[in-house]
Amino acid sequence: MNKFKSLKIIILIIFSSGNINCQNNTEKYSAFHPGKIWKDSNGTHINAHGGGIYYENGTYYWYGEHKGDDSKARVGINVYSSQDLYNWKKEGVALAVEKDPNSEITAGSVMERPKVIYNEKTGKYVLWFHLELKEQGYSAARTGVAVSDNPIGPFNYIRSYRPNAGKWPQNFKEEWKTNPVGGDPEKWWTPQWHKALNAGMFVRRDFEEGQMSRDMTVYVDKDGTAYHITSSEENQTLHISELTDDFLNFTGNWVRVQPGGQNEAPAIFEKDGTYYMITSGLTGWDPNPARSFKAKSVMGPWEPLGNPARGIDADKTFYSQSTFILPVQGKENAHIFMADRWNPKNHIDGRYIWLPIEWENGKPIIKWKDEWGLSFFDEN
Repeated sequence: MNKFKSLKIIILIIFSSGNINCQNNTEKYSAFHPGKIWKDSNGTHINAHGGGIYYENGTYYWYGEHKGDDSKARVGINVYSSQDLYNWKKEGVALAVEKDPNSEITAGSVMERPKVIYNEKTGKYVLWFHLELKEQGYSAARTGVAVSDNPIGPFNYIRSYRPNAGKWPQNFKEEWKTNPVGGDPEKWWTPQWHKALNAGMFVRRDFEEGQMSRDMTVYVDKDGTAYHITSSEENQTLHISELTDDFLNFTGNWVRVQPGGQNEAPAIFEKDGTYYMITSGLTGWDPNPARSFKAKSVMGPWEPLGNPARGIDADKTFYSQSTFILPVQGKENAHIFMADRWNPKNHIDGRYIWLPIEWENGKPIIKWKDEWGLSFFDEN
């Protein structure tokens, strides 16, 4: 073959390969594909697990855990941006692990379920997340907070808490303080101790140090009050706590929700003056039936509504676990159920399950869809 012709063929092959890569890297989505690989604008599967969304001036910001091979924090909390919810650009690391081995957020700690809210009084973006200290497993059970002057960070870590130290919950009976029901916190898993658990066995145990905090979210109500919602008491009971005006601490005003109900992964939203919450059960990395609740106030009382999932694999919430309920801007009463399909054998390969929230007899429900778009909310 003529050497110039050969060179031309090689150049064409190289050029064609470059075009293919370019097309992959700039792939544009026009719909959601739950459970499939979801690439960012660089062609890399989005790495924002256990995430939450903050919206401002036409842009959505998605914060999530950077996952590698395991569940430990090696990088920190990533942030992505989007104008249409389908296509996401990685903005960077919003909150990075620290090199100081004595830092609470050093590499090897656990930094999960990040959520960002904006404080209009201070002009600060506030990030809350579930924190476990390095080499302590899940025994620390803390919640951490960081702040930034802009939504993409970098966020500056402030501190972590065991919430509400020295404060009784509002809905705690007086006799449980002065004449508590007996029970051994070390044997809480046995059925006979369930009554003691309901009567605040763990609340009393952790009263001085502060209450446990694992799976969590934060929510800003219409009046500007912010709330911290977390799985506590050895993951047996949800706690809802009011935050201070700067969103950086706890006021001491808090309640217990569904004592002994084993609710994790709380996600909350409001529709027509009623608050709704979706949670999961307590089965580790394994999927289970979701739960839903409603209330007239964030602080409750909360009424159980049952499993919101419908159809095949509803008993496993489509093999996923709730993480956030996303209000779609510009569309009335349009909400997206955000969940993670965990892969504990290779965490970085975890997939995202985004599905529209529908309604049935006044209850939020979730149905599986292989593919769907935001036009769904205009048609239903």
